[in-house]
Amino acid sequence: MKEGDTTDIYVLSEGCIADILSLTTPRDACRSSVVSLMFRSAADSDSVWERFLPSDIQLILSSSMFPSLPNFSSKKEQFLHLCDNPLLIDNGTKTFALEKCSGKKCYMIGAKQLAISWGDTPLYWNWPSLPESRFSEVAELLRVCWLEIRGRMKTRLLSPNTTYVAYLVFKLTDNAYGFGNAHPVEVSVKLVGGDRAEQGEVKLVYLNKPEETEADSRPEGVPKERKDGWMEIKMGEFFNERDEDRMVEMSLMEVDDYNWKSGLIIQGIELRPKWNH
Repeated sequence: MKEGDTTDIYVLSEGCIADILSLTTPRDACRSSVVSLMFRSAADSDSVWERFLPSDIQLILSSSMFPSLPNFSSKKEQFLHLCDNPLLIDNGTKTFALEKCSGKKCYMIGAKQLAISWGDTPLYWNWPSLPESRFSEVAELLRVCWLEIRGRMKTRLLSPNTTYVAYLVFKLTDNAYGFGNAHPVEVSVKLVGGDRAEQGEVKLVYLNKPEETEADSRPEGVPKERKDGWMEIKMGEFFNERDEDRMVEMSLMEVDDYNWKSGLIIQGIELRPKWNH
């Protein structure tokens, strides 16, 4: 090309534009639709949004508790549905969704799938149903001094080459106790298996939401309220490499002080991609 020459992008065919957009992200594709009518048509095409759906989407859908999903008019409609409506899978023990900006996979491991010390003892834990939960049952702490919760998931189920963050999704009842300023809990996230094991960082977080006057005095993590009304606390993060068959292990513990605790309601542990806006 000679100096001063320009290339008019509009000489490209709609199919060529669609191929280019399929190599970007869902957010970029949506933004490009304002460029022109041709770009909008290309950005909405099935060939673009099929690339944004996970390659194993049919396998995931087949494990759904509700296999009769709506009849989608387009791949874009299917994509957006999976972003806004977490899908109950694996006999109701997990939910699956897509992160809207990146198209990466999101999972929540339900409380029934977690290893909870004394969780099967009615004296210490109750398993009620809550209408606001994604799952048929949640774990409600009645009274323990030894709190230990662990979750595991295969990394091959997650999006490759992606940094994930693990969150405990929970609530505290009005009568909860044992989670005050003097009683943080330990959380950690680590990768195991494969050729190496990684020792996850152990950090202290608080499960009770601080008053505004207390927030600045807490050096460690504090919970945040979600759009669905639940609370979440960051447990840690990890990088999921491509083509590695490993296990990510997440834990929450408070066992040192033998401090009696009650009123914690656990929905599950959620794994979401870390998205840099």
